Formats: sequence, C-alpha cells, structure tokens
Amino acid sequence: MRRRIVRELAGVPDWTRPCGTFTHLPVAKSTLSHHFAVLRNVGLLEQRDEGSRRLNRLRKPEFDERFPGLLALVLEEEQQEPE
Repeated sequence: MRRRIVRELAGVPDWTRPCGTFTHLPVAKSTLSHHFAVLRNVGLLEQRDEGSRRLNRLRKPEFDERFPGLLALVLEEEQQEPE
C-alpha cells in the first residue's frame, strides 16, 4: 500500500495531492492515515495543512541523495496488486 501511495505521489506535482484523494485505496481511513504517518516518519513524505486539507510532497531529491536509486526502483516496480 505504501509503495502505491509513493507511486501515485510521484506522478503529480508537489503539494497538489491531498490525503483525501486516496479514498480509492482498499483500506480503512485509519489504516491509510497510519501508512501516511509511516511514510512521513521515514522521511519519504512531507505534509502541510492547507485549510481543511493535508497536502503531500514526495521528498524525491532528499531521498535520492541519501539512498541513490532506491526510489527509482520503487517507482519502476511492476504493479502486482489486484485491481
């Protein structure tokens, strides 16, 4: 699920995708919040509040500097999840 969130965020400009737009994922809202918290805690995701929305930014440059090539592997990964 976290890889899917990362792949979706990689396809949009920074700060344009609110958490509320991930409701299509097959998990409970509380579980989705947990996944976002984990991604934040490992430094892969940055969030900011804008009104009632929480916008996201994938920290690609920072992550690539620390772990060169790892994020590219995740983004290129074949999606194996059932639709």
